[in-house]
Amino acid sequence: MKLTVDQVRHVAHLARLALEPEELERFREQLSAILEYAEVLQELDTQAIPATAMVVPLENVMRPDQAGPSLPREEVLANAPQREQDCFRVRAILD
Repeated sequence: MKLTVDQVRHVAHLARLALEPEELERFREQLSAILEYAEVLQELDTQAIPATAMVVPLENVMRPDQAGPSLPREEVLANAPQREQDCFRVRAILD
């Protein structure tokens, strides 16, 4: 599927991208090639292939929680940009 420069300009507008004229032509060629490849993939017969969410089966690797020693409070707060007494001070994000 060959795209026109106007179609690329429209997609760029939707994506809030400001493209120069030479970029429009370059992206027209690249997006057209991507769409042509997608058309080739649409021709493949995938009826016998079961739907999958993952190609490789994933398994969570869990370990039991183990309590360990903490860092000293002064060491933790040593690099804090702002602190108030023994706590980190951060900007309020709610009114």
